[in-house]
Amino acid sequence: MSLQAKLDAFKADFEAGKPPYSVPHSVIDAMHRATAELIASGAAGRALKAGDRAPSFALKDPQGQLVQSAELLRQGQLIVSFYRGVWCPYCNMELQALEAVLPEFDRLGARLVAISPQVPANSRKSVRQNHLSFPILSDTKGEVGAAFGLRFELPDYLVEVYKGLKNDLPAFNDDPSWTLPMPGRYVIGQDGTILYAEVNPDYTRRPEAEDMLPVLRQAAQSRAA
Repeated sequence: MSLQAKLDAFKADFEAGKPPYSVPHSVIDAMHRATAELIASGAAGRALKAGDRAPSFALKDPQGQLVQSAELLRQGQLIVSFYRGVWCPYCNMELQALEAVLPEFDRLGARLVAISPQVPANSRKSVRQNHLSFPILSDTKGEVGAAFGLRFELPDYLVEVYKGLKNDLPAFNDDPSWTLPMPGRYVIGQDGTILYAEVNPDYTRRPEAEDMLPVLRQAAQSRAA
């Protein structure tokens, strides 16, 4: 089953209130409204695209070790997936899909990292629960997400919904702002140029992990030539 098919099935069960999910229609309506407003804002169109220069970053992994994009790029192409947090089931399914294709990424000489505004303790939980062998880097205050053009502020009515669902973002992220990155996935070439970009303001829609393989193969061939 494709990643999107799994996401669609989860969304259908969640919105139908099937156990263990039971949320009022007002919550579903608020989520739909917020997604529609984010789409209408045009924020995704202002995010970095293929052909743009990727910002460099230096972020800590779940063990507190500093990971630098420049060092990763010296090893090969870099895949970056922006991850909302351990509380997001859609994001967790995406990480699992990326993990399944990780051997192919490795074969093509690419490195994979996820970037999340959550604190390292929550990233350790994400890695453990999703059985990941790639790191989730902590983007303090969402600064790297903002540099990629992905960071946005949740509307007040959605903040109240998240509070009701116990999705306390200030606690998860150790940041008083109610902000998140739009789901975004990038392939960055060794010269720092973005080779692939997929940003969607609808967090229930994600590209397949395999969608990046043609770009990675082409980059690997160019490097070998």
